Amino acid sequence: MLANVTFSVESGLLKKARIKAMQEHQVLNRVFRLWLAEYVYPAPRRSGHKEIMKRLSYAVPGRQFSRDELNER
Repeated sequence: MLANVTFSVESGLLKKARIKAMQEHQVLNRVFRLWLAEYVYPAPRRSGHKEIMKRLSYAVPGRQFSRDELNER
């Protein structure tokens, strides 16, 4: 069941939000519901490049392969 929510926002900000939603072929109501769901149930954090490199630090490339070696099957 959907519930109505009332909140205050600066009119200029609301106008820009409506324009952006329209450009994305969305309605502001849906955008807000998606944002609220993400706020309550956040997706797992996406690892940054540095975190990934840290986790993969055990992998040492050893040497570079030649073009012929890379193309061998």
